[in-house]
Amino acid sequence: MNRREFLKAAGISAAAAASHRALGSEACDRPSSNPARLARRPYGKDAVPLSVIGLGGILLAGMPQEQANRIVAEAVEKGVNYFDVAPTYGDAESKLGPALRPYRRHVFLACKTTQRRREEAAAELKRSLERLETDHLDLYQLHGIRDVAGDVDVAFARGGAMEVLIAARKNGQVRHLGFSAHSVEAALAAMDRFDFDSVLFPVNFACDYRHRFSQPVLEAARKKGVTCLALKAMARQVWPADHPDRKRYGKCWYQPLTDPGEVELALRYTLGQPVTAAIPPGEEPLFRLAVEAAMRYRPLEPAQAEQLRALAMNLKPIFPQA
Repeated sequence: MNRREFLKAAGISAAAAASHRALGSEACDRPSSNPARLARRPYGKDAVPLSVIGLGGILLAGMPQEQANRIVAEAVEKGVNYFDVAPTYGDAESKLGPALRPYRRHVFLACKTTQRRREEAAAELKRSLERLETDHLDLYQLHGIRDVAGDVDVAFARGGAMEVLIAARKNGQVRHLGFSAHSVEAALAAMDRFDFDSVLFPVNFACDYRHRFSQPVLEAARKKGVTCLALKAMARQVWPADHPDRKRYGKCWYQPLTDPGEVELALRYTLGQPVTAAIPPGEEPLFRLAVEAAMRYRPLEPAQAEQLRALAMNLKPIFPQA
């Protein structure tokens, strides 16, 4: 009996549940009726199965609601069940809420706050729930922590934003707590302060081959049992001056990978790390490239890893050495 036949016969069996808990494995959760759907991996201590590619809500910002509805419906059809958004993404929350209305019970919805103090964070959480048309978030995160003193210390101080996050989890408005960061120092400090469920952090081939940028965070998360979610898997480098594609990809503050072959290798690098899922750039064609590439995921072969390393040596990574 092969794997697909076993899962069909046994359902979500104890064996499948055990495989979900093995971070880094292909805990696939593939419906046997549709093999062209994204694999899923476990999130958190209760091993919630998340699609290995999530949809970043910034993708929907500024577009007509009908287009947003279509993109979300197509993503769900492909097996995407992880959606991430933030108030700082323009009108993305207001577009994502209605678009997710038919699917809300079946998806994992993550949101964030850039506020660091209790009163402002509480108000922002209330607005996000209203705009997203939901009574709870599956994951709520401190957004974009960079500086230990300016972000981590303030959020954890008396009257800080963490009081809101902890209270929201207790009262059922939020199920899991996490943070996103672009700083190794801030990420490590945050994990030392609190038992977070997840960290959303850049895991990028160029940054890692050049500087091992993500590795201290991935290792600390592994030791603490914190789920890793990946950002910037498809970042190529800092935008070259006057690059003609800069206007085309206006939601990317970095130059994204656009060559399908390079995208596939870069995602294979990121998904080959101990991560549950990756969020692609917030541009519709790049999101589609990521979904298609992730459906073909398999570990990098040594020659392909060397190909990526050679590419990285000729790029200017978006994050310098930590």
